[in-house]
Amino acid sequence: MARTPSPLPSAHRRIRGFEATSGLLKDQIRKVGEQRGFAVARLLTHWPEIAGEEMARVTRPVKVGYGREGMGASLTLLTTGPNAPIVEMQKEKLREKVNAIYGYAAISRILITQTAATGFAEGQAEFTTKPIEPPAPDPAILAEVARTAAPIQNDDLRQALERLGQNILNRRKSKEG
Repeated sequence: MARTPSPLPSAHRRIRGFEATSGLLKDQIRKVGEQRGFAVARLLTHWPEIAGEEMARVTRPVKVGYGREGMGASLTLLTTGPNAPIVEMQKEKLREKVNAIYGYAAISRILITQTAATGFAEGQAEFTTKPIEPPAPDPAILAEVARTAAPIQNDDLRQALERLGQNILNRRKSKEG
């Protein structure tokens, strides 16, 4: 008994090829974003680019709430307790960046909500911090610091002064260069 070959895919199917995942999920992401008050879904999807890597590591946009009078919206950010004072100091700069995305002064204030490191629900807003690696020491700076601290007899004091000298010279070098 011979098996009949399956029909070939239609010409439309062959031309179209694979469809991008973003195209399949675009409407669902927009709908969920609008339910939470995000008129511009880019605020959610491109948060590290908008806020900057440092700020995005410790914050998550949760919702945009509009007041009754319609005089600007409030952006609510989720952060951990220890990072809240840092975010508080930088929220005006962050508000300007967010308004640049909207194209007008859509956000009038930023509210900060503190939470545990894992957020409200498991995996909802997990905060992971990437350790900051110190730059490799410059051999010229190491030699200069060692020469300067060489007359010190106490080993602990000499090592502390060498570390201090490295910090000062590295900071000066980064500001100049």
